[in-house]
Amino acid sequence: MSDYDSPWKEMLEGYFPDFMAFFFPEAYEDIDWARGYESLDKELQQIVRDAALGTRLADKLMKVWRHNGEEQIVLIHTEIQGNRDEDFPKRMYIYNYRLFDRYDHPVVSLAVLGDASPTWQPRSYSNSLWGCRVSIEFPIVKLRDYQKRWAELEANDNPFATVVMAHLQMRATRRNFENRLQWKIRLVRRLYERG
Repeated sequence: MSDYDSPWKEMLEGYFPDFMAFFFPEAYEDIDWARGYESLDKELQQIVRDAALGTRLADKLMKVWRHNGEEQIVLIHTEIQGNRDEDFPKRMYIYNYRLFDRYDHPVVSLAVLGDASPTWQPRSYSNSLWGCRVSIEFPIVKLRDYQKRWAELEANDNPFATVVMAHLQMRATRRNFENRLQWKIRLVRRLYERG
């Protein structure tokens, strides 16, 4: 487990609606938050226990209900990927189909990429042979892209704006411990001021 795994998991667990509103607003609007949401992390761990995991920061599985007037359970599989991993798209596909196979509910796979590469943007996986094709496409959020939107982050009260700021400053100050400490203090104060 990396040093950043636990904070991401805690934030996803405690502030999942804020996470969805900040990173995936279209999906957020379609979820019936009045019905709540349920973490299925133990179930996710059973599903992926024998899969190759790669380097990631966190993964979560949440059960939500949609606003569409009929009860429809949707499983949201979220991966916070810390480093470039060529097997990441395949892993997203494997987790998605295993979850669907087990629960027979729609599964939405979402990815937040925390790596430093400007070019690595995995959004899909496919495999085909003899006319048989399987594939998945999934939305991604690239944290490094928020560096250009720093003013927006500072103006945003969503706690995940501060999480993104902390991630960006962690990468920017990895060799400057004094500067890193100052950023930690500033960002903790920011969270405190916003309740």
